[in-house]
This record gives sequence, C-alpha cells and structure tokens, in this order.
Amino acid sequence: MIAAVWLRAPARARLHALRELYRRFFGENTPDARGRRLLAEWLSPAQRAQFEQHRFFDVVGCDTGRTYRIHYGTAANVHEIDGDGRATMGWCFVPSGFLVPGDVMLAQKIALETDEKGALALANRFPPATHSEHFYRRPF
Repeated sequence: MIAAVWLRAPARARLHALRELYRRFFGENTPDARGRRLLAEWLSPAQRAQFEQHRFFDVVGCDTGRTYRIHYGTAANVHEIDGDGRATMGWCFVPSGFLVPGDVMLAQKIALETDEKGALALANRFPPATHSEHFYRRPF
C-alpha cells in the first residue's frame, strides 16, 4: 500500500509541472501579451522604462516638436503635454480593426513620430481629463 502511494507522488509532481508550463506559455502568448512585447521592442530605452513604471510613455511629434503622452489603452489615450508634464489637449485616433492596446499604442507612436500633422488631422480633440492619472493605471 505504501509503495502505491509513493509512486503517485512523482506523477503528481510531473502533472503539476506540466500544468504550470502550459499556464505560463499561454499566459505569455495571449494577443495582449504579444502586443505589449511588440510595443516594448519599438520603444527607446527611456520610453520603455517610463512605460514599465507609469504605464505611459512620451513621444515627440516630428512636425511641431510637441510632446505627447500615450497612456495604456485603445482610445482617448493620447495627451499633448506642456513642459511641466500637464495635459493641455487630448487626442483620439486609432487604427482600423480590433487591436489590443499594445498594437494601438505602437500605431499611435509611429504616426506621431512620422506624420504628426496627418495623424492629428484625423484625430478628435477633447479637453484634458480632470480625473486622476490612476484612471490609466490598468494592471496587465
């Protein structure tokens, strides 16, 4: 009887290890996780550090030199900021299709860095948010 219980323990441990492997694999390969990884590959080291700490990063527009802050999200997540880091204007522009936040943020970054005037010509303007910055701090 003791031998039968003893043989089950290694099988149970292997099964537990296999479940953990699958959980990690699928957790790291969701569309959202892949979008965040792709975004991180395109961010500069300073932008990546800022994004990891605050869940936003700053981008300088190619045409005007203005600074934009892109928050984690898919809509109404771009703010023009002043020299003190305060939002002066909000901009809403997103690519077509159903994309995860990382992909949307990457498209917004590329648009502002390569065709700022074109991106803003299509964007909807809105007044800066009066709510707390914690609104954008969504856990991954």
